[in-house]
Amino acid sequence: MVFILTDDHRWDALSIMGHPFLQTPHLDRLANEGILFENAFVTTSLCSPSRASFLTGQYAHTHGVVTNHTPWDNRNVTFLERLKTAGYETAFIGKWHMPGDGLPELRGVDRFVSFTREGGQGVYYDCPLIIDGVETARPGRYITEDLTDLALEFMARKREKPFCLYLSHTGVHFGFRPPPHLKGRYRDVELELPPESDPWVPYTNGHPFVGAIFPIYFLYRNYCETVVSVDEQIGRILAALDAMGIAENTVVVYAGDNGHFWGEHGLYDKRLAYEESIRIPFIVRYPRLVRDPGRRARQMVLNIDLAPTLLELAGITPPADMQGHSLVPVLEDPTALSRTAWLYEHFPVFPIPIPGITAIRTTNYKYVEYQEDLRPRELFDLTKDPREQNNLIQTPAGITQADTLKRELERLK
Repeated sequence: MVFILTDDHRWDALSIMGHPFLQTPHLDRLANEGILFENAFVTTSLCSPSRASFLTGQYAHTHGVVTNHTPWDNRNVTFLERLKTAGYETAFIGKWHMPGDGLPELRGVDRFVSFTREGGQGVYYDCPLIIDGVETARPGRYITEDLTDLALEFMARKREKPFCLYLSHTGVHFGFRPPPHLKGRYRDVELELPPESDPWVPYTNGHPFVGAIFPIYFLYRNYCETVVSVDEQIGRILAALDAMGIAENTVVVYAGDNGHFWGEHGLYDKRLAYEESIRIPFIVRYPRLVRDPGRRARQMVLNIDLAPTLLELAGITPPADMQGHSLVPVLEDPTALSRTAWLYEHFPVFPIPIPGITAIRTTNYKYVEYQEDLRPRELFDLTKDPREQNNLIQTPAGITQADTLKRELERLK
């Protein structure tokens, strides 16, 4: 099993999704040889809560990592620990980024490589790594390549047990620093940002609090070039699986930890419940099981579905405290039913001026409530208004629909 997690990679920043200029041939290959989930989401659109949800199969209100400033509770049980107990050799390599006293004594991993620089965000160049408890300087190294080198080293070990690799990249988080050979690749492309965007969006609406005071065109070009750098390293992972002769019997999952605004709704960063923030790329390749490679699945899936899916594939019954659903039925059968509604939650943190949020996202609608009514409620018909430009909450039809969705939201909460 190989799970690759990236940072701030939104669902449509892939060439296979029709991006106007971005080229991601290795991710495209992964999708063409597996299943691309076109309706994949995170339950909290923020790095630390989302990462804890991938690991535990639980909502933030259950595992307790509700913001980037609330610590990981090491009583939480990860899917890596359960796989280790079942006989897997396991590795966590890359970005941990959950608060606490340094890195946790993470149970259930044979190799633990991470970093604490910049509050756990890491830096793109010369980022010291903590390798099995030992801080190690990495001068002259580009972090996405460095982490991939360590992942390949783990994969190539001689072993009798199956393995599970959790490879967690800093890219494509803010900083957006591609390696030298990619810098400037998209310098001259014409950007197609949304009409409500402008160059100074990162300076407004409280966005200086997330440290992005640069014109949005500069940031977006660097972001896309950094996506390409991640794609290149994924190509190395896929090539290694081929060379080892184990691609047929290896589950490869790729996902982002949340989306990112590039001027939509006049916004930069993430956190809010709009599609650009909560929607992620989610690709599963498993040739031994998936009989219709290249499928684009429309079922709604969540980050909390990863853990129970990997456990079921390993023959382990997911525990009752996992709130996600195994995707194995969908991998096997394109007509398999999935959830029809799910809960989104965001927890406030000073000084970022975004209140607490709860929302329900169904196949056709989204209904959003804000803590203490600090913002007006929102209702969007996603079928007719996929860009969420028309709030229907005050219309007669919207009032009726909102009442129905509010009851379902309360049930989910």
